[in-house]
Amino acid sequence: MTETPRPSGRVVVTGVGAITPLGVGVEIFWPRLVAGENAIGRITLLDPEPFATHIAAEVKGFEAERWLEPKEARRVDRFIAFSVGAATMALEDSSLDTSGDMANHVGVLIGSGIGGLTFMDEQVKRLYKDGPDNPSPDRVSPFLVPYMIPDMASGYVSIKHGLKGPNHCVVTACSTGANALGDAYHIIKRGDAIAMLAGGSESPINAIGLAGFCSARAMSTRNDDPEHASRPFDLNRDGFVMGEGAAVFVMEDYDHAKARGAKIYAEVVGYGMSGDAYHITAPDPEGSGATRAMQMALNRAGVKPEEVGYINAHGTSTQLNDKLETAAIKRVFGEHALKVPVSSTKSMIGHTLGAAGAIEALICILAMRDGVLPPTINLETPDPECDLDYIPNKARKADCDVALSNSFGFGGHNVALVFRKL
Repeated sequence: MTETPRPSGRVVVTGVGAITPLGVGVEIFWPRLVAGENAIGRITLLDPEPFATHIAAEVKGFEAERWLEPKEARRVDRFIAFSVGAATMALEDSSLDTSGDMANHVGVLIGSGIGGLTFMDEQVKRLYKDGPDNPSPDRVSPFLVPYMIPDMASGYVSIKHGLKGPNHCVVTACSTGANALGDAYHIIKRGDAIAMLAGGSESPINAIGLAGFCSARAMSTRNDDPEHASRPFDLNRDGFVMGEGAAVFVMEDYDHAKARGAKIYAEVVGYGMSGDAYHITAPDPEGSGATRAMQMALNRAGVKPEEVGYINAHGTSTQLNDKLETAAIKRVFGEHALKVPVSSTKSMIGHTLGAAGAIEALICILAMRDGVLPPTINLETPDPECDLDYIPNKARKADCDVALSNSFGFGGHNVALVFRKL
C-alpha cells in the first residue's frame, strides 16, 4: 500500500446521494422540497391503529434491487439498503475512481441512530412465537447481529464497493448524520484518507420503534391531519413526526479533487460539537450546548455571524427544541439573528433521526448551489417565543455563500456544521 499523499488540510464535497420521503435520488428530492411538498401521511409499513401516532414520513418507491443482489435485497434491514443506495449514487455522482491502490485511501463513515430495529423486531417475535416462557432460539436468524448493529451501514458499503480506507461508525442519536460528516472531515483533514463516503441512514418505522417514541410522548398525534402535523416553530405544534431515509456524501481532499477536475459542491469549513450534561431525552432549556456547538463551528470556520446566509435548523416541531434553538441562535448571532434566514425542513420530510444531520447538510449545500432557500411549511401561527425569520411556507431566492446546519440528539449531543460555496 502506498502512503496517503500529503493532505491539503481542506475538505470538499464532490458527490451526493439521497433516499428520502420526498424521493429516491437528489434530482427528485430537491425540487419537491423547494416546492414545499409534504411527504407525511398514514403509516403503511405496519398497521398503526394500536399506536397513539398513525402517521410518518415513509420512503416510497424504494427498490433495494437497484443496488443489491435479489437475495440480499430481500434479506437486509432497510437501513442497510438505504445506505448502500445513497452511497452508490454519491460515488457515481462524484466519478471518483476507487480502483486499484486508491481503494486503500477511500473510507466509509455512515452512522445510524438505531440500526436494524426492524430486523431485530422480527427476530424477537420469532424467538417468542410460542410465548414468553417458551423461547425458540433456533428460529432466530444467524443474520440478526450483523443486520442489527448500526455499523453495518458502513460495513456493507465498504464491502459492496471494495473500499479499504477507514471503516467507522457514529451513533449519537439524532446528531448521528452530522457527526459522521464532521468526523469524516477530520479523517481527511489529518491525512488518514483521501476521500470518505460519509452520512447517515435510518429506518425506524416499525412496531417497536413506533411504540418507543409514542411512550416517550415525543411525537405528533395529529393523525387526522398529517399534511399539517409537522409544524416547527408554530404555536400549535404538538411533537415531531418520524421519518426515514439516508444521505451520503463523497468528501474529498481539496487538492485531490482539483487535480482530477471533480465537480465541487461546497467546502466543509466548520464542525462544532458539545454536550448538554442535562437529561437523557430533554434538551437543556437554556440551549447552552447548542450555543457552544454553533459558536465552535463558526470559530473553526473563521466565519463571522453576518457571513452566514442560511441556517437549516434542527427544528423538530417539539415545544422544547424549537424554543431552545431559537434562543441559542440569538445568543450566537446577536443582532444579526433576526436577519438570518432559517428553515426547518423536517416540516416536509419528518425527523429522520440518525439520517437527519446528513440530509439537512445536503439541503444546505443545494441551497447554496441553486440560490434558493427551502421553506418551513405549516408555519401559520408563529410562537411568540420563536421569532426568527423561518422562511414560512414558501421557498425564497437568495444568494448564499455560507450555510450552517444544526443537529441535536437525545443524550445531549449537539452538532453544528458550516459549509462554504467555492
